[in-house]
Amino acid sequence: DIVVTQTPSSLQKNPGDRVDVQCKTSSSVTSSSYSYMNFYQLLPGQKPKLLIYYATNRFEGMPDRFSGRGSGTDFTFTINGVRPEDEGEYYCGQINNSPLHKRLK
Repeated sequence: DIVVTQTPSSLQKNPGDRVDVQCKTSSSVTSSSYSYMNFYQLLPGQKPKLLIYYATNRFEGMPDRFSGRGSGTDFTFTINGVRPEDEGEYYCGQINNSPLHKRLK
């Protein structure tokens, strides 16, 4: 299985600050076409939202302050100009070696 390590585990920022979350995988999740890394947001009392898919693509309707970059084993999720309403939990998830991705193949 591919292990994903996300850092930092928690942080505090002021409005307007930049937030960077690093995600490292135990083996590459990049193919010739895509990097199979997604970033998710979980706000209090809400369902999880997909923010970024294939490492760099902003999901429909997501503000442009959210962005992602990286390939291979190293990825970064960024909030550029964090807002009070962004307070919550953020997760990266590889979809290269998951049951859903295997079914889609």
